[in-house]
Amino acid sequence: MIFGRSESGKPPVEPVTFKILVAGGFGVGKTTLVGAVSEIRPLRTEEYLTEAGRPVDDLSGVPGKHTTTVAMDFGRITLREDLVLYLFGTPGQQRFWFMWDELSEGALGAVVLADTRRLEDCFAAVDYFERRSIPFVVGVNRFEGAARYPEDDVRQALDLDRDVPLLLCDARDRESVKEVLIGVVRHAMTYTAAHRQTVTT
Repeated sequence: MIFGRSESGKPPVEPVTFKILVAGGFGVGKTTLVGAVSEIRPLRTEEYLTEAGRPVDDLSGVPGKHTTTVAMDFGRITLREDLVLYLFGTPGQQRFWFMWDELSEGALGAVVLADTRRLEDCFAAVDYFERRSIPFVVGVNRFEGAARYPEDDVRQALDLDRDVPLLLCDARDRESVKEVLIGVVRHAMTYTAAHRQTVTT
């Protein structure tokens, strides 16, 4: 059981815990994002890329990538003493997508990480969460050397609904990632409240 720190003289607070998925294409920065913000040593299931995988692993746009996540990344962050997020990074390659159903079970929401140089790589994640009515935000990871596009252009290219938040971020920067995660929680709460209202009316 995880307990938050308490003020002097007050009993410890048992935090509410939520599960957040981090999804997106191969090499978009999911492992980096989880590692940048996790307050525990993140669990990683990375393996080295091999010659046997070259026919199925598209390395265009990620020439410096030598490893890949084959199961999941896992981390934890305490946003407030009464709110803890468990982060699950999904594998990006198509041959590992069968794991997404298991990882998404019980998730409050998701971050779809995008690279403007390879936006098509995150289409599958956007479609997945839309089909399953899992609230998500899109985090545009600002890679060095990547062109900057207006938000409306990126939104149109991804065919996003207007109510899906689109946020700029640096997956290496803890504070930047925290803002994205706060955005997920806020959006998920709004989404859930609106959905309940629709069901009851």
